[in-house]
Amino acid sequence: MLKGKTALVTGSTSGIGLGIALALARQGANIMLNGFGDIQGPKSEVAALGVQVDHHGADMSRASDIEDMVNATKARFGSVDILVNNAGIQHVSRIENFPVERWDAIIAINLTSAFHTTRLVLPGMLAANNGQGWGRIINVASVHGLVGSAEKSAYVAAKHGIVGLTKVTALENATTGVTCNAICPGWVLTPLVQKQVDARAAAGNISNADATRQLLAEKEPSLQFTTPEELGDLAVFFCSPAGNNVRGVAWNMDGGWAAQ
Repeated sequence: MLKGKTALVTGSTSGIGLGIALALARQGANIMLNGFGDIQGPKSEVAALGVQVDHHGADMSRASDIEDMVNATKARFGSVDILVNNAGIQHVSRIENFPVERWDAIIAINLTSAFHTTRLVLPGMLAANNGQGWGRIINVASVHGLVGSAEKSAYVAAKHGIVGLTKVTALENATTGVTCNAICPGWVLTPLVQKQVDARAAAGNISNADATRQLLAEKEPSLQFTTPEELGDLAVFFCSPAGNNVRGVAWNMDGGWAAQ
């Protein structure tokens, strides 16, 4: 379905970002990965699906790095047809104790980076398809873009901001072939969430399994994690013809969290 298209997926060397990158690659899209840690493993996984793949190590808190990444993607593949803004970090603390530098970093990476990538790819998307436009911008927000949780002020603020940015981007391009939507996962067992499970187990002197059950029971009625594969399939739907008139939604995959 996406053969000949190129997807730039930020924060995609593991977890949700890699899951979405793999799902898009299965549909034939070439992939520009971004992120730290193991790079060759994710590149090999994507390449095994028969598409072209590259990696750019942009620091998503730096506008100049982001511009270089977008330019490198265009130089390597010719265009950016699909943008997935997934890069994110977390810090947990009460507001009065929240380190200012952590607030700044979370807002920069979780929110401001999506503004920079979006402004840089939109001209090319709008010029595509003989000027009629074609593009898909998918912002990975969070259920925390819809509801709040204590001790996550910066993360919740950034994710609410992503949902707002999604709506504005969709409205500004509503008469074109460029759509913008947000995915709002609940708990996904990523390395970021595993750290929270480990911390809960250590603090309560309980098993990892018990800590996991506690975590899910507090917020997610389904008592199960959403998977990166499920989120990838939703991203594919947004890119499909069935998603042509899905614009500006914040689509939660949260096991009923926001329904409470």
